[in-house]
Amino acid sequence: MRRMVERWVSSIALAIAGIGLWWGVGQAANAIKVAVIDQQAVMEKSVAGKRALEELKSYSSARQKIIDQDDQELKELERNLQSEATAKLSDVEKQAKQEAFRAKLEAYQRRIQSFNQEIQAKQREMVAEYSKKIRDAAMAVADKAGYVAVLDKGTDATIRIVIYHQPGVDLTDQVVKEFDRQHK
Repeated sequence: MRRMVERWVSSIALAIAGIGLWWGVGQAANAIKVAVIDQQAVMEKSVAGKRALEELKSYSSARQKIIDQDDQELKELERNLQSEATAKLSDVEKQAKQEAFRAKLEAYQRRIQSFNQEIQAKQREMVAEYSKKIRDAAMAVADKAGYVAVLDKGTDATIRIVIYHQPGVDLTDQVVKEFDRQHK
């Protein structure tokens, strides 16, 4: 996700630089209207974004329940291996139980890895889909207000390209409304 945001921000920065060159040196800087949004806030505040985040959370929770069940089974197998009853088993029987435990542990680790990859893939898909939707809503708001560029101001978790902005150029709330209008 961070790389996607970095690429998106870099593209916008290059576009703004290009706009500046197009306007030419010596043109009034005030002629260029630039705004900012917080994409994460749009995602978290919009109805469709909340729904998508909740679906991802539900998907992750379902996977976590399976992992928790596997974890409980492993703990039970481990208790059985350490019990007094197991101490009375023959070496061959103990080894068979240990192999069963090892096999279950390896399957558990593979499942965790697989689930993590699935969740990351879903997150990437969601980010790609919603970045485009948020961009479309931001473009609609910016076009109406005459902005030539809209930058993502970022968060502590992402790169902050915008170090300072006046509150009046933050279009986040307007983009949330437009996003909700476009994606009911």
